[in-house]
Amino acid sequence: MSTTQSQRDLQKARTRRALLDAGLALLEEQSLSSIGLREITRAVGISPAAFYRHFRDVADLGVALVEESLGSLHEVIREGLTERSEDGERIDHLVEAIAAYVRRHPEHIRFVARERHGGVAAVRTAIGAQLDRFAEEVARLLARDEVSRGWSAEDLRMLGETYVDHMVMTAFAFLAAAQGEGPPEDAVAHTARRQLRLISLGRRHWTSQQAPPAP
Repeated sequence: MSTTQSQRDLQKARTRRALLDAGLALLEEQSLSSIGLREITRAVGISPAAFYRHFRDVADLGVALVEESLGSLHEVIREGLTERSEDGERIDHLVEAIAAYVRRHPEHIRFVARERHGGVAAVRTAIGAQLDRFAEEVARLLARDEVSRGWSAEDLRMLGETYVDHMVMTAFAFLAAAQGEGPPEDAVAHTARRQLRLISLGRRHWTSQQAPPAP
């Protein structure tokens, strides 16, 4: 690859990054459906035509933000589930890791919280798909635990969804605490740990493929 081509690629990557950052900054005060393409390009200092070299439209930029926001959260939680096996240590690490992630990237969590039920269908779909893949991954990781021996795929998937739902809602609660809304961070962490311990306790007493309750 020539030096000129490398410089072009580097500049393209910088411009794409600038567009994502501008989108996140604008989303602090408004929803994605209310942001115009010209508003984003004006913040970056490029022409609207240049936007299309990076994204098809504003919704496409939103989908990229979903992948970035939830993808990095995946990594944080994957590490906690993979490297720690003891329930107490795993729970403490997960809650601390989520709190730290929210402190570092509040704009990502704010974006997901606002757009999960927002007005841009492509972004809602992308968030749902990311959480669905996340639940599958968590289910596979938890299947390695001795307590999961003999569990059905359906029940492992249910467990993965339970963990993901809890961790996403915990991230939203930490964000609210940082914004001075709801309980403070230490109270959010305390509740999150207790809830995870309850899930862990229930998991140890669950019989996979239990018969449905009688009507």
